Amino acid sequence: VPVPDPDYEVERILLEGDVPSPVNPPSGCYFHPRCRYAKEICKTEAPEYRDIGGEHFVACHFADELKLQPVRAG
Repeated sequence: VPVPDPDYEVERILLEGDVPSPVNPPSGCYFHPRCRYAKEICKTEAPEYRDIGGEHFVACHFADELKLQPVRAG
């Protein structure tokens, strides 16, 4: 939803690396090659997709400890 404020700025998150091939996805978490928080477990184990409340879902081994804010689409 657009914000009707010309001075409103959204912080852009720039991801490094290449998008993995859907034909040959990486092992473990599909996002680990581009994630700044990835650790060894991310390379071998896919995280469970779970509800974190407020109609938000996450698939990350470290979601509880990172306490990241949801990203607005748009």
